[in-house]
Order: sequence, then C-alpha cells, then structure tokens
Amino acid sequence: MGTGGLIVTGAAALLPRDGTPPVTTPRDAAREAAERELSKPAYHQHDPGLLQRALDRLWEWISGFFDRAATATPGGGLGLLAVALLIALAVAALWWRLGTPRRWSTTAGALFDRGPRSAADHRAAAEAHAAAGRWTEAVQERMRAVVRALEERTLLDPRPGRTADEAAAEAAASLPAHAADLHAAARAFDEVTYGGRPGDPEAYTRLRALDDTLTHTKPAAPR
Repeated sequence: MGTGGLIVTGAAALLPRDGTPPVTTPRDAAREAAERELSKPAYHQHDPGLLQRALDRLWEWISGFFDRAATATPGGGLGLLAVALLIALAVAALWWRLGTPRRWSTTAGALFDRGPRSAADHRAAAEAHAAAGRWTEAVQERMRAVVRALEERTLLDPRPGRTADEAAAEAAASLPAHAADLHAAARAFDEVTYGGRPGDPEAYTRLRALDDTLTHTKPAAPR
C-alpha cells in the first residue's frame, strides 16, 4: 500500500463510525457561551465586594504616588521621608502659633456678656488676667473698661447689646483724635473674641495705654 493509502486510512479512522463529520461551534458563539457560564453566581462567591475593590484601588494609587515621589525626590525614599517630616514640623509650628482654627463669626456679638459692672471692676479683672498670663481675657476686659469709662463720663449712652465696633464709631465722634486707636482696639477685641486669635501682651499694653490716655482726654466741643 502506498503513502496515499495510509493517509486516507488514518483520516478515516478519525471520523465517527457512522460516517458523520464532527460538530464544531463557531468562535463567537463559543465565547458568548463561556461568558454566560462564567457570569453565574457560583463562580463569584468569593470575589471581593465593591468597598474592598475601591480600597484596593485607593491603596494602589497611594503606593504608586509614593513610588513616583520617591523616584523624583533626591535621595529616594529617605529624601521623601525627610520632606514629609519637614512638612509635619511646619504644620505643627503653625498649629502651636495660631492655636486651634476657628470659624469667624458672621456677626459680632455684644461687648458686655454679663450684668453691668464699673470701669474699675473691668480694669481689676483685666489686670488679674494679665498677671496670670491669660491675655485673651485681659484684652477683652480692658476693652470693656474703655467703653464703660466712656459711658460713665456720659460720652457714650449706656446701651445693652452694643458691639465693640459700634462703641468705637460712636466714641470717635467725641474723641476724633483717638478714632484710629479706638477702631484698632475694637478690632483687637473682635479678633480674640470671635476670630480665634489668642491675645498677647502687646495688644493688652496698647489697650491699657489707650484706656489711660482717654481717662485724661477732654472730649471735643460739639459742632
């Protein structure tokens, strides 16, 4: 038997015994069938949830970011660590200097938060706070002493609910030479009371000097 006869015989052996050709599935249909099979819940019982996948993506992004930063920073990972440490120290220094951030009040509150007290009472309270290093309270009480003294001299009408800015504007009409100092004192009061800025010895010294000066200043003659 020749070579051609052997090839025919081998091919015939691969065919089914009934002589029908094998069934073949088109490629697209086979892919769709595989996708439908793999989409069944039985194959996804142990897949990570949506939150876990999101966290994995986040950590991948953070890891990639630090890898790129370490590559771009001189010194690699140690250089990046040094930069992060410097940033942390700068933030800590600002936090220590400025204190806990607070939101500015949209409207200034009343100057006096308690019942009526004399200017001497406010001065005594201010000095006690200053002696204890409580500069915020010292600034507040000294500003109240300034306004109360003007009320006692009838340069201001006693009016509950008056703000520091209103008191400065009204007092400037009778004491025009000190208008700038009065507005600066009101601004210092608002900053420590509503702006979250801590008081300091310099602000208190300026307020005390203004209080002493106004005590010996005669009001301007009305026009």
